[in-house]
Amino acid sequence: MAVTELGYVCGGCGQRHDGLPFSYGSEAPVYWSPELEDDEGSTLEQEICIIRAEHYFVRARLIIPVVDADKDFDWGVWVSLSRDNFKRALDLWESDEREKEPSYFGWLSTELPGYPSTVNLKTRLHNAPVGVRPHIELEPTQHPLAVEQRNGITVARIEEIAAVVLHA
Repeated sequence: MAVTELGYVCGGCGQRHDGLPFSYGSEAPVYWSPELEDDEGSTLEQEICIIRAEHYFVRARLIIPVVDADKDFDWGVWVSLSRDNFKRALDLWESDEREKEPSYFGWLSTELPGYPSTVNLKTRLHNAPVGVRPHIELEPTQHPLAVEQRNGITVARIEEIAAVVLHA
């Protein structure tokens, strides 16, 4: 039986839940607010975000290996890019050439629950094949999220994350 078919007892509510999510995501960068919806220089789409025509974001995956499962865990996050790198990423969005592109520097722009602040951690955004969301690599610091990305986590840690995310 795959680990995602198992249930678990939640540390947040003490109840048994069916399944165990191996992915969570954020709908918008931490800097987005509802009043920006009426701003002509701002847009929030499925994969990109622009705020006041001066801050540029792309959606990405922060992949964390799971040492005792047959699949990875991932956070759906937003990363800020420079204007030039954002433009370059969009120019190559539908091109097979994007996989050959060097990684882009960015700042993590998502606050992840259960960690010390994750906003503004340094990242490298790596392109993927067309149709696949890019992924990020965190700067190798001692921040708990960076350590987990380097060393991996266990299914028990995913249960802890689920308790925090689902019962925030």
